[in-house]
Amino acid sequence: MVLAVLPLIGAILAIATLVTVQVRDLSREEQSLLEKSLLDAKRAELQHYVQLALTSIEYASGRNDEAAKAEALRILTGMSYGDDGYFFAYDLTGKNLVHPRQPKLVGQNLWNMHDSNGLAVIQQLIATAKSGGGFQRYVWRKPSSGQEADKLGYVVMLDRWGWVLGTGIYLDDVAASTLKMREEMSAHTFSTIAGLALVAVVASLTVFAGGMALNISEHRLADRKLKTLAQRIVSLQEEERGRVSRELHDGLSQLLVSTKYHFELAQERLADGRDNAVPEIDKGLLGLASAISEIRRISHDLRPSLLDNFGLSSALQQLSDEFRQRTGIIVDTRIATCTDVTEDGSMTTLFRIAQEGLMNIERHAGAQHVLLALDHDIAGLRLSITDDGQGFDPSGIDNSRNGGIGLRNMRERIEHYGGKLVIASVPGCTELSAILLYSDKSKGLYA
Repeated sequence: MVLAVLPLIGAILAIATLVTVQVRDLSREEQSLLEKSLLDAKRAELQHYVQLALTSIEYASGRNDEAAKAEALRILTGMSYGDDGYFFAYDLTGKNLVHPRQPKLVGQNLWNMHDSNGLAVIQQLIATAKSGGGFQRYVWRKPSSGQEADKLGYVVMLDRWGWVLGTGIYLDDVAASTLKMREEMSAHTFSTIAGLALVAVVASLTVFAGGMALNISEHRLADRKLKTLAQRIVSLQEEERGRVSRELHDGLSQLLVSTKYHFELAQERLADGRDNAVPEIDKGLLGLASAISEIRRISHDLRPSLLDNFGLSSALQQLSDEFRQRTGIIVDTRIATCTDVTEDGSMTTLFRIAQEGLMNIERHAGAQHVLLALDHDIAGLRLSITDDGQGFDPSGIDNSRNGGIGLRNMRERIEHYGGKLVIASVPGCTELSAILLYSDKSKGLYA
């Protein structure tokens, strides 16, 4: 019995050690990948914001008079995004020209200002802009909380005006995301090791109880258990990658806003009879191509603020209103009023499915009329989207090789919460239904 038990215990300890090392390495790799992806997305976002600001102040128009500068300062003062997003400008001596969130700094010379790490912030920003523009990390006071936080800034040089123009994004959410991933991976590691320990105890007791009567079938059973554990580790890795991919999928909206400004500027120039609209159209087309490439390459989005502010019912209503205004397609809604007491993730999933479904209708369906409905009963929620477009073959979803996420992503999202996605389509009528059942029926409280 000793000869049978000791090798078994030794093998399980070796596997536990190997699994711990692999999970730790995987955790480091995933954290590094997540942080790099988030920083890359924020760098792209900052570039889009600055491009939007340059478009808004019409710096490319060639004007160099004081009236143009004053108008640019007025526009930059009024531009902001999010809770802590704003634009700033300095001249080459370090004098602040624009700072919407800290107006008392306007007119002051901040050349000798240092952050808590001893970095000469304004000097470094000006040097970066003079060298062709780029990114700079520093510590700055966050307007919404009044606390200092790590910040990533992006600056460019306006040579004709002698200005340094830039904006920045605070990076505390990056640290929070990596910390959350580290905690989740630690929890997964602990549960895996606990499972291995349980297997070791059960296997040892089985060996002692059976003695020398162990046979080949019992060894095969142990092998199957070990394979299941190995598969579990692989599944955890894939689930983590899938979660990061889904969260990164829904970003880059600012690039589209910037593209819209290019087309609007081109439209304005054409309306005024000017012949310099072609460069703006080219920039707009380049922006669209970049957006398509970025969406296929990365996935980026945070939890929709509509859900936090209004709940699922109101968020779906506003989503349909925005879709109607943007596309001109008639949208009828039949949305039940509900109090969202279910898991936050499931509500986000239903919202994302509605968002993706309407986007597919806009891009592919050629529809004239859409019906969006949210129904509920004691069992769960049912979200359905029906259109009168050209239809498609639902059986080709899994065979799609165009690189998009689309319908497969919808199905993966809803199945993750125990729901199902049903699609029926013929020419003239396509219906997409997402059904989400309550795991605890007492949670479904409705007005």
